[in-house]
Amino acid sequence: MGEELVEAVRRALRAVRDPQTGRDLVEAGVVQGLAARDGLVQFALAVPRERARDLEPLRQEAERAAAAVPGVLSATAVLTAHRGEAAAPKPAAPPPPAAGRPAKAPAGQGPMLLPDVSKIVAVASGKGGVGKSTTAVNLAVALAIQGLRVGLLDADIYGPSLPQMLGARERPRTEGQRIIPIRRWGLLAMSIGFLVEEDTAMIWRGPMVMGALEQLMGQVEWGALDVMVVDMPPGTGDAQLTMSQRVPLAGAVIVSTPQDVALIDARRGVRMFEKVNVPVLGLVENMSVFCCPNCGHRAEIFGHGGARREAERLGVEFLGELPLALNIRELADAGTPIVAARPDTPEAAGYRRIATRLWEKLQGAGAAAAAGPRIVVE
Repeated sequence: MGEELVEAVRRALRAVRDPQTGRDLVEAGVVQGLAARDGLVQFALAVPRERARDLEPLRQEAERAAAAVPGVLSATAVLTAHRGEAAAPKPAAPPPPAAGRPAKAPAGQGPMLLPDVSKIVAVASGKGGVGKSTTAVNLAVALAIQGLRVGLLDADIYGPSLPQMLGARERPRTEGQRIIPIRRWGLLAMSIGFLVEEDTAMIWRGPMVMGALEQLMGQVEWGALDVMVVDMPPGTGDAQLTMSQRVPLAGAVIVSTPQDVALIDARRGVRMFEKVNVPVLGLVENMSVFCCPNCGHRAEIFGHGGARREAERLGVEFLGELPLALNIRELADAGTPIVAARPDTPEAAGYRRIATRLWEKLQGAGAAAAAGPRIVVE
């Protein structure tokens, strides 16, 4: 079915013509990375760099043509630029945007996404395996318990984990081209993991990943939210840049274990967000100490206090520490966040304290983040 759908979409794209050359997109060879899984279609249009700004209507037309193909639930097309025979001169850096919520993203990117979300916070890490997703889920649930309207977005296209951690396996409903987010534990959630089979490997290049992430932000019916928590993939790559360019991030939370190798990567994460003018709201030390559930003995398996010292060195706030605890892991695997399942435990209290402080900082971050980040490529 996937190959048949790809061919049907390819035939539909033959009806879309470049207004300048008159050639259809397939004949011109600009369609790249066309893939279809479970009704989700993604492709890129490779166009000359100097024409990229003017071809947004063509991208939209191609996206509509693909979406109209029977069997397609949703379609996303992204422009990926290559240099023409004569590269356009490098533009000067744009002036800082005026105060207030931005109406547009950087040139060629289209309007800013998630306009009805008051505060968007990225939960990130420099490396994988530090418990970032567990932290993001429990912080989001803790914010929802406070009575806030909360969204939780899984921005990790290659390794989505929210379906498992939220205990949600159902497919989201669609209304036309709009996707209805999954409701769990008092919040709205969306992940690429809700749209594909659990063992599906997302073998996509950067433009496809960015297109999927934009779809999760722009085509999902999030509605008005007080705060959205974004579970970022590890590292400092395409997803981080897409988030910085396409939504006005209010700030970022960096999660790290205390060990030196993790702190080095956490430091890179802090510097990355600084470069794109996203305030770092603080560091969280996860797996700070292990407490044996049988005898109560405490062991500092990964060291202790490293994230606190790193926060002081970098001049950012230390938001708190979380233990390496068996019940956190067991409940996450069972799809029941500990903040909701066992609210009276010390571990749940730790997440709530961090969430409370995070919301306090987000309320004070409006003025600093109102203008949105500005990407300047040297």
